Amino acid sequence: MEKIVKLDEIPQQKLKDLLKFPCAFTFKVVGKNRDGLIDDTLLVIQKYAKGDYNPRQNISSKGTYNSVSVDIIAENIEQVEILYVELAKIDGVKMVL
Repeated sequence: MEKIVKLDEIPQQKLKDLLKFPCAFTFKVVGKNRDGLIDDTLLVIQKYAKGDYNPRQNISSKGTYNSVSVDIIAENIEQVEILYVELAKIDGVKMVL
């Protein structure tokens, strides 16, 4: 089973060492399945990383939760960190991976 490592568990310098910017980076926003979750996710991402995005969603088998994945080109570690923080503030979001 794959271990999920949260951003705050990796010291910033180590994360910088693992990534070479600019680089492809995927954000997965997991939250309550509701109208507007994809739009809200894209609105936040567009604020910090302009571009045309093709979000992917995966709705849970009972329809309770939705995960929205968006690939961006991250320019620096600060951009990645602010997106984690801002995406987590979206209404109904349970976690950002």
